[in-house]
Amino acid sequence: MTAGTQRKLDPNQPSLLSKLLVQQFSRKVIGQDKATQTLVDILENHRAGFLDKTRPIGNALFLGPTGTGKTHVVEAFAESLFGTKRACIRIDCAEFQHSHEIAKLLGSPPGYLGHRETHPALTQEALDQFHTSDLKFSVLLFDEIEKASDALWSLLLGILDKATLTLGDNRKVDFSNTIIIMTSNLGAREMSKKDIGFGGMDEEQDQVRLEQIALSAAKSKFTPEFMNRLQHVVMFQTLTEKQIEQILDIELGELDMRLLSANINRFVGTDHRIFEVSVSPSAKRRLVAEGYNKEYGARHLKRSIDKLIQRPLAKLFNSGQILNGDAVVVDESGKDDFDFYVHNRTVVIPEENL
Repeated sequence: MTAGTQRKLDPNQPSLLSKLLVQQFSRKVIGQDKATQTLVDILENHRAGFLDKTRPIGNALFLGPTGTGKTHVVEAFAESLFGTKRACIRIDCAEFQHSHEIAKLLGSPPGYLGHRETHPALTQEALDQFHTSDLKFSVLLFDEIEKASDALWSLLLGILDKATLTLGDNRKVDFSNTIIIMTSNLGAREMSKKDIGFGGMDEEQDQVRLEQIALSAAKSKFTPEFMNRLQHVVMFQTLTEKQIEQILDIELGELDMRLLSANINRFVGTDHRIFEVSVSPSAKRRLVAEGYNKEYGARHLKRSIDKLIQRPLAKLFNSGQILNGDAVVVDESGKDDFDFYVHNRTVVIPEENL
């Protein structure tokens, strides 16, 4: 060893890109730090260039109760990097419950019925379509993997091990520049029977019990060969009431963006019809109460926003009661519907019209 000053290195020091990506995640994802850090770590390994090129960049299995954001995290990852959720190539495994349906991914071989009509979903062009000069990799999501047939799991074994796939017409697909994420709700039914999560007395102990249930269900469902090829198995955290409130703010922010970008030609020619919407604290509390369910997580939050805010706003807008530049306030009414106010004018949308 050369004589000189010795300096201790810190492997946990993040790169600038990692810091920026974590910041982006924090604006889109609440309460799933372990999952987001796993994706950041996979990307860091790829950027260093130390990986085995005969395998995908990385893979992970996301486990946890429904409504905790497993799919959302992967889409947010793709959006943070490529600017669109569509950069996450999502395979809905519920569409592959029978072995013959694998043809939708691979295409039918020559000589088989439907050969020319069946276009494979997992082509090289599909994988590479969102590549940029700086980001030459793909994000592939197998959503709800437990619903797929054994044929899809066998297909994945080869992809995870050799990073190659042969289509029905003998074309090869290279997955060496692909991050593969799988999600699963395995164990969700058993979890719902436990007095776990959202207001539990011991959140840390609850989370350990959830992880044990999910891992046990995964090991019972998948073969040892499949489990051994997984680099990361991440258990998603149950959401607290405070985190649901933060998710609500994100969802309302996305609603604001949609309102700002809406171009309604039938009313105002080619101009945007812009108005501001604010939601009172009491209305937010009701949205949280109605939008969260221990069994389904935050999945109903979007529906509550759509039912109680977005649809009534659309009716008010289309009837001309909201004008360009108006400031709309949404407030709790104590009834089935919310109250909407504009410049000291109030309009109530009855529940039967929702």
